[in-house]
Amino acid sequence: MSEEKKQAKRIQKSFLNSIEKKVLVYLAGKMPAWVTSDMLTFVGFLGAIVMALGYCLSNLNLHWLWLSCFGLFLNWFGDSLDGSLARVRNSQRKTYGFFIDHNVDVINETIMFVGVGCSPLVNMSFAMLALVAYFMLSVYVYIDCHLKGEMRLSYGGLGPTEFRLMLIVVNILFMYVPWLSQWKRPMTIFHNDFMIGLFDYIAVAASLAIIIAYLVSFFKDARYFAKIDPPKKPDQE
Repeated sequence: MSEEKKQAKRIQKSFLNSIEKKVLVYLAGKMPAWVTSDMLTFVGFLGAIVMALGYCLSNLNLHWLWLSCFGLFLNWFGDSLDGSLARVRNSQRKTYGFFIDHNVDVINETIMFVGVGCSPLVNMSFAMLALVAYFMLSVYVYIDCHLKGEMRLSYGGLGPTEFRLMLIVVNILFMYVPWLSQWKRPMTIFHNDFMIGLFDYIAVAASLAIIIAYLVSFFKDARYFAKIDPPKKPDQE
């Protein structure tokens, strides 16, 4: 017999959370009966593919970045609405939903970061640095979810929705502000030559910010767990 697992407490304090929650509940209530959470999860996956395709095609024409913007919207729609639909219909499958949702997130994020790295916006090396930093924080969140029963979905007021929106703004600026796409500087790192643009610097800065958030959270929770699980004395072993 399968054991029903208690759902982790969701901690979401992003800037757009209150508005987004109302929008998602409204959209979930308007979904036809034949639409399921699994369908929406697949829509989110398709959004990641569309976004990456737009970034790849932007090497031919920057206006393909509009396709990436549409992919980001599609990814938000599916990825954010699948859980909301289940909650509105009171049809949550806590174990299955957690397993599917977060594994598909890993696939989507990999596709999306690789897509960014294939575009003129950001060098692939820096896109992969950002992906590694993102996964470091994600693994920390999953460990914390297991140990504390808390799922933190935002840091510094920023969550996935805010990052998607910022990326859409970056895409539009890159298309319509010429110097953003034209400004490049040569750089050599470990005998490898790069042409570095403005958004490469932003990608590195964002990666460092994520890593710092990870380390701050790590040391904070390490002290917390050390208090609730102190070392045993020899006679207690």
